Amino acid sequence: MLSDETLEILSGIDLEIKKGDSLAIVGRSGSGKTTLLGLLAGLDTASDGSIFILDRDLSNMGEEDRAALRAQHVGFIFQSFQLLSSLTALENVMLPLELRGDKNAKQEAEEFLQRVGLGERVGHFPHQLSGGEQQRVAIARAFACKPSILFADEPTGNLDTATGQNIIDLLFELNRSEATTLIMVTHDDSLAARCNSTLRLESGRVSA
Repeated sequence: MLSDETLEILSGIDLEIKKGDSLAIVGRSGSGKTTLLGLLAGLDTASDGSIFILDRDLSNMGEEDRAALRAQHVGFIFQSFQLLSSLTALENVMLPLELRGDKNAKQEAEEFLQRVGLGERVGHFPHQLSGGEQQRVAIARAFACKPSILFADEPTGNLDTATGQNIIDLLFELNRSEATTLIMVTHDDSLAARCNSTLRLESGRVSA
């Protein structure tokens, strides 16, 4: 039997993130971290309140406009990599560039794969790459679009400690070099400590 009660996942969230800053969203499983990330990125819509990206109010935009804003200004790194198995590393990085009509897609994709240390692996498919290499392809894909904001959901969750540390070093290095605002969900307090600020959630609310 379905309840008539409203399920409140997030409440009372009030934050401002400046250009070039890095923010860690932390909290226990079920605290609302990934939900907040999805709202901030415009992947989901809030039932109340406003979210602004680059002075544009997401609540006043339709899905097509939000998708266009994401394509132009937003990058994503997912815990599960989200690479297309039928495409090579190079083609995976090129895809979002081609979708937005970038005429130099191949050159830019090759450049970023070089920067993440995969210059010799551009022709390999995801199943031919290790977990760390796949995550580096995902990072290259995200940064190749030169996003204003990068969202990362547990970017090292599927990696061993050593590989995860290398990925994080690379993430912050590229964050600094490209002046990209970084917003990440993580369970790792040591990783959160490397960000400029931390937002801790507990049962959908900001915890002190």
